[in-house]
Parts: sequence; structure tokens; C-alpha cells
Amino acid sequence: MKTILILAAALALTLSVATLSVGAAPEPVPSRPVDSPTAESQWPQWRGPGGLGVIENAGVPLEWSETKNVLWKTAIEGRGHSSPVVWGNRIFLTTAIEGEPIQGAEAPIHYSGGEEFLHPDSLGADRSHTLKVIALDADSGAIVWSRIAYEGRVYDNRHKAGSYASPTAVTDGERVYTYFGSQGVYAWDMEGELVWDRDIGQIKSVGVGVGTSPVLYRDLLILLADEDEGEESFIVALHRETGEEVWKKARPTQATWMTPLIVEDSGGQAQLLTSGVEVLISYDPETGDEVWRAPGLGSHAVHHPLVHGDMAYFTSGYPLKVTAAIPLSSRGEVEKASWMYAKGTAYVPSNVLYEGRIYLTNDSGVLTCLDAESGEVIYEGGRVPLGGTHMASLLAVDGKILMINRDGDAAFIRAGPKHEVLASNTLDEGIYATPAIVKGRIYIRGLRHLYAIGRIP
Repeated sequence: MKTILILAAALALTLSVATLSVGAAPEPVPSRPVDSPTAESQWPQWRGPGGLGVIENAGVPLEWSETKNVLWKTAIEGRGHSSPVVWGNRIFLTTAIEGEPIQGAEAPIHYSGGEEFLHPDSLGADRSHTLKVIALDADSGAIVWSRIAYEGRVYDNRHKAGSYASPTAVTDGERVYTYFGSQGVYAWDMEGELVWDRDIGQIKSVGVGVGTSPVLYRDLLILLADEDEGEESFIVALHRETGEEVWKKARPTQATWMTPLIVEDSGGQAQLLTSGVEVLISYDPETGDEVWRAPGLGSHAVHHPLVHGDMAYFTSGYPLKVTAAIPLSSRGEVEKASWMYAKGTAYVPSNVLYEGRIYLTNDSGVLTCLDAESGEVIYEGGRVPLGGTHMASLLAVDGKILMINRDGDAAFIRAGPKHEVLASNTLDEGIYATPAIVKGRIYIRGLRHLYAIGRIP
């Protein structure tokens, strides 16, 4: 990956000086997610309504196990780390089923710093794969329909712990849109009929697979496609009814795995927030024109952005641990972040912002709580009963922070200035995907099953 270690070293020096140099924070001005449906009845995209990972009046149980508060669990064939999305009585998932070896099939050559690079944990391009979309009944867990989106040879490798079905679907209640990287974009009606499909190109993902999920804005389906060293990175908007390209912009950044966030600033400007090693960019989602750009994180861009008032927050956890605050009121070139913090973040899980506080998790589930306006530390070192390694992202649920590790252990932490564990639970299989929460239920995707957790009298 082009110059990431040089950039990392440079940013490390900057952060060592600037981490505690917190400037005066502006008064919070309301910003809001764009096109967010009713939280109680829908979970239409990655991290729920508005993409913020925050749900109120959820009414979910604090305790569960394989024998407690499991309304149903349904076996899901194949392997997938995409999260469930929910609309009405339907739950939608994607999955990937590995097939037989294909003679002569191999991944494209990757380069880092101008030299050939093979990720030590990459595999899969030498085999056939079947990529599916599945719809389940929310009440019973029964599979209503299952459709093959793609079958055959895949373009690139994936990480050995990853999946070719990592991007989460998005739905508008009329269609379900699924993305499988170089294997295409597919729009389905709610009954499982294919409406359209598009090939947006061959995307080199450093041999570890794609992670970004599609997002919707009005009549546009927007996809981020950053690749390898960045020479062919782009962001594209397709018309959601036809799949035709509406706009496309080249991006000056190497591979990312983050999902963009769409918000509206206090002046009414919609902003599509994207992260990157080299640059942070806010786009006008209607046209693809840049609203502002700021220096990048100098670290892998995996996490979802956060917002509070008129401020956006960008985080990363490898090789550097970085949190940077950029005003949404910015325009043009932004010279530096309003404040930065250099501890507490994980490689994969996205963090959450709730009631004016940013909750950061590291890979072991240790929490740091920051004041969103100033960046000052409220507490750090908050531990969960069973640490493990965390892949699922944080959610804020009814005054609590929900954390789940990849061994299936979950914890609820009280939101607020003091760290307090309220409940701890375990399921009997690994969990990589972030849950969905709708109508008093938590839908948790494990490595083998989809669980519906709810109160059982």
C-alpha cells in the first residue's frame, strides 16, 4: 500500500504534538441523517436508520443465551459478514458459498510501494463461488426466498477470516440493493425478482476483499470503490430504478473498507462523508462535487464516520490509532482537524457517538469515552467481562452501548461519564457482523445462524 508507513510516521509525529492541543469547539448546531425511515419499524442499511448506529425506544432484553430470549434461530448456508437489514416483515442477508477449484484461476497481482505484494492471509480466487441474497420472515425466521446473484470465478482474493459477502445490503422498501465488489451490484424487488444488475469494474482490494456497503440518497445508489494503491479508486452513483450511472468521480486515495455516511449540515447542505489514508472528502451526494477535503488519517480507513452538531469525526485503528474532528461547515481545503486524539481505536469495529460522547473501542473491547465537542477524555480503560477480539461495530441502544466480540460474547455498557457493565451474554458461535435492532428484537448474525433475540415471558 503506497507510502502508508511513511504517512503513518508523519502523522504519528503530528499527533504526538497535537493530541492534547484541543481548540475551542464551536457551539453544537443540529445536523441530521438524510432519508432516515422510522426507527421502530425499519433497519434499512448498515448501522440502521441514518447510519448512525443509534436506536432509541428499542425495548430489547439485556440478557440472552442459547436457551434464553431466543425467539428463533435459522441456519444460513455459506459464509457472510454482512449485517441483516429489515423492512417490515422481511430480513435480508447476503452469503457466499465456496465451490470447487478452478484450474488456472488466480488473483490479480497487487503492488505496495511499487513492488509486488501478496497478503499472507489472502485466499479464494482459485475457486468458484456462489453469491446469494436471502430473505427471511421476521416473525418465524423461515427463509422466504433465496436468489443467486453471481456464480463462478471471482476477481480477487479475500482475507481468510473474511467473506465475499461482507457488504451489507440497503433497501428503500421497494427494492433491495446488494453489492459484491467486482462481482457486481444487484437490485431485487421485495419478492426476490431481479430488477437490474451492473458491473462497476474490477476492484483490487489488496487481496482481502471489499468491506464498503452501498448507501442511498434520493434516487441514487452510491458505492465507494477504492483500490490497492489508488490509481483507479472512484466513487459512483447509480440511478436506483435503472442502475444507470449518474455520476462518477476519481478518488486520490488507496484502498479503503469504510462505508460513507450521508448527513445534512446546519445550512441544509447534504454531505457524503468519506475517509481515507491520504484524504478525507465530503461530497455533494447529488452531483459528486466536493464540498470540502481535509488531510487523511495516514491509517487504514475502515470505520464509519460519526457526527455531532456541526462536527464530523473520522477514526482509524491501524497502523495508527486516530480520531479527527472536522467541522461540517468547512468548504474547500481544510488545513487541519479541529482536534485529534491518538489512542483507543480498533482495526475493524466502528465506534459510536451518543448524547455528546464518543465511545471508542480497541480490538479487545476496551472502551474510551471522549467529549465530542472538545476531544477531552472522559474515561479510558473501560473493560468488558470477556474481552476477546471485536469485529462487530458498536451500537447505542436506549442509553446503553452494545458490544459483541467474535466469540459470541456480548455486553451492555451504561452510556455516560462512568463505565459500568450492565449485562453480559454469550451465544455458541462466532459473530463478526453488526446486529440490527427492530421492534424489540435484536437480529444477530453468527457464523452459522441468524438469531432473533427478544423478550420471552
